[in-house]
Amino acid sequence: MNNSKRTVIVTGFGPFGEHSVNASWVAVQELKKLGLGHEVDLHVCEVPVEYQTVQSLVPSLWKQYHPQLVVHVGLSGMATTVTLEKCGRNHGYKGLDNCSFSPDTQCCVEGGPDCIDSIIDMDSVCKRVTSAGLGVAVSVSKDAGRYLCDFTYYTSLYLSRGRSAFVHVPPLGKPYSAEALARTLQAIIHEMLDLLDQAENKIHCQH
Repeated sequence: MNNSKRTVIVTGFGPFGEHSVNASWVAVQELKKLGLGHEVDLHVCEVPVEYQTVQSLVPSLWKQYHPQLVVHVGLSGMATTVTLEKCGRNHGYKGLDNCSFSPDTQCCVEGGPDCIDSIIDMDSVCKRVTSAGLGVAVSVSKDAGRYLCDFTYYTSLYLSRGRSAFVHVPPLGKPYSAEALARTLQAIIHEMLDLLDQAENKIHCQH
């Protein structure tokens, strides 16, 4: 490993629908206060719940920062756990965004694969974070919901060849505080970076 800092981008979403405060962005702002340690350069960004903004903003983040990892955090009104999403899907985007817009094609990237998996083993991250005993339940999912969360995730996975992650959080206080969510995000991202390092070391050894 070289000694240069690793760059990580973490995004949360802005308000939408009945959610005038989006727990994902509040949790990400708390994470920014905690940081990811001296070796990680953490950038955070609020993403509006708008398809067309996502299509320009997500590529610009990858281009500007060349991050080792991008983690998108979103709110699931139905969730009671912090949920690690394994994959993003390309089709089925019918729900209208904050601009009352949805893509004519109902698709994220025309000609792209139907589903893209993250290269990060979410089951492994889930086990490791659960065993850390933070008092926050963590689970794994294969369906990010075919709305802006899934759309953003797929866009990022497509651009990064799978070097992205998506984490769904429940609404604030149902049952976790923003601080508890931020501590859990911090642990999750540390584990993700650790797994990415292990994968890179394996590749170097094989060469």
